[in-house]
Amino acid sequence: MSSAPARPGAPGTPRPAPAAVAFCPCPPLLLPAVAGRAAGDTAGLRAACATAVDALLAARPEVVVVVGAGGGAGVRYGQGDGGDLRGFGVDLGVPFAGRVRPGRWRTPLAHTVGAWLLDEAGHAGLRLGVGPGDLAGALADLPARVAVLAMGDGSARRSVKAPGHLDDAAEPFDDAVAAALAGGDADALAALDATEGARLLAAGVPTWRAVGAVLAGRAVTGRLHAHEAPFGVGYLVADWRVR
Repeated sequence: MSSAPARPGAPGTPRPAPAAVAFCPCPPLLLPAVAGRAAGDTAGLRAACATAVDALLAARPEVVVVVGAGGGAGVRYGQGDGGDLRGFGVDLGVPFAGRVRPGRWRTPLAHTVGAWLLDEAGHAGLRLGVGPGDLAGALADLPARVAVLAMGDGSARRSVKAPGHLDDAAEPFDDAVAAALAGGDADALAALDATEGARLLAAGVPTWRAVGAVLAGRAVTGRLHAHEAPFGVGYLVADWRVR
């Protein structure tokens, strides 16, 4: 007698994992419409993000899961949801997926910038937005080939003019994240110190830890495209291919 296929995540079955991951920061200034005359200052960062997202889409995902902080627990963003950059001085709306419909969820900054990056790359396929705590559950719920766009910044204490002022531990912390991203070291990402990350105002830590956890023990090829702090905030860009 043949048995029914095991559910994703059931004992004896591999944990669901994305085929590829792109890691990008989510400063509003990444968008030229927000940066204005300073758009040239973020041109290199924008190009690095484009390279990472292109590598993500080269894996031919059926669904792109955008993961980032800022939403309510368990909230998932999809068709009809959207965000805007009005709080940053520009009247610019960014649909998350499809046309924004009244009464739908408003996406946090991480998901809004992530949607913009996917639009810039020409991705018109399915998208799902989740918070770090829901990443594993979302992957288990999706039967399709999935890729993850992980949105989050490094420490906001990289200089005396940074939002959190200078902390000598900030740069080494971001350096450790950069090394993990470059080396495809999921275990190192999963083991990032959440308390120290919060102290250093490294908003990307929950997202990085979540990605690391779902890929722990997997063979990953990583490429680091950017590791900089032009405004006193660490911005890291990388892509991972999961083997």
